[in-house]
Amino acid sequence: MSDETDDIHPLFHGAPSTTEFKKLRKRIIRDTREAIEQYGMIERGARWLVCLSGGKDSYTLLAALYELKWRGLLPVELLACNLDQGQPGFPATVLPAFLERMGVPHRIEYQDTYSIVMDKVPQGRTYCALCSRLRRGNLYRIAREEGCSAVVLGHHRDDILETFLLNLFHGGRLATMPPKLVNEEGDLFVYRPLAHVAEADCARFARAMDYPIIPCDLCGSQDGLQRMQVKAMLDQWETNHPGRRQKMFRALMHVRPSHLLDPTLFDFAGLLRETGAPSDIAPGEPPGG
Repeated sequence: MSDETDDIHPLFHGAPSTTEFKKLRKRIIRDTREAIEQYGMIERGARWLVCLSGGKDSYTLLAALYELKWRGLLPVELLACNLDQGQPGFPATVLPAFLERMGVPHRIEYQDTYSIVMDKVPQGRTYCALCSRLRRGNLYRIAREEGCSAVVLGHHRDDILETFLLNLFHGGRLATMPPKLVNEEGDLFVYRPLAHVAEADCARFARAMDYPIIPCDLCGSQDGLQRMQVKAMLDQWETNHPGRRQKMFRALMHVRPSHLLDPTLFDFAGLLRETGAPSDIAPGEPPGG
């Protein structure tokens, strides 16, 4: 990707001219392109439904995808979509005005899932699970109506790490958000092109571009969410050991089933001496273990 040209998409107009920002933009675009290519997201001529919440991550996602498309590196059609879920005080005019100004094709959908969540979730419980299910169902419907083959979400590297630790600590399984999956009905892809992008980079980028951020007051109003606790733990690790997040993320890309405990992933029972075990000492095994 050349950075010598000023011929960029309007989403980047007014970008800071500092060397620091140029490096940040280049890193985000590089990481996004890497994930798209590594996980085989491109179907030439496909149509993607790019989901916007109005948060820093979804703005970064939109800008990165349009930058790649502008440079001829993403041969797909993009349709931005915001699902207005009926939260009281939601600034419904912000995203439509922004998308019109940027010349981005879009669809704004109103569905009052807020009332359903408030009615169904007991006082003191977190809203995220039900809210996400209702939102995802509506986005799948919209994607089908618009002839899209993929629903594209703005989850970044830190979301993936946090989800992995939440599943580890609270779900009793090793799992996280994959960069690419097929929905349960089997008719739509779900893509996360920001899978390799750090949350801090999204925050710096959106702040530098002065995008009109819309906070999620529904989830943000609840204290003690498990995800926030995991985020705080990761922040502390990162402070004590800079680069820890990236090292953990890389570990998710280098899995050794023979050194875990799942017999459905590795045939422990069928392992024979003459075939040779991968290693008789697992990495990190304590002496005398």
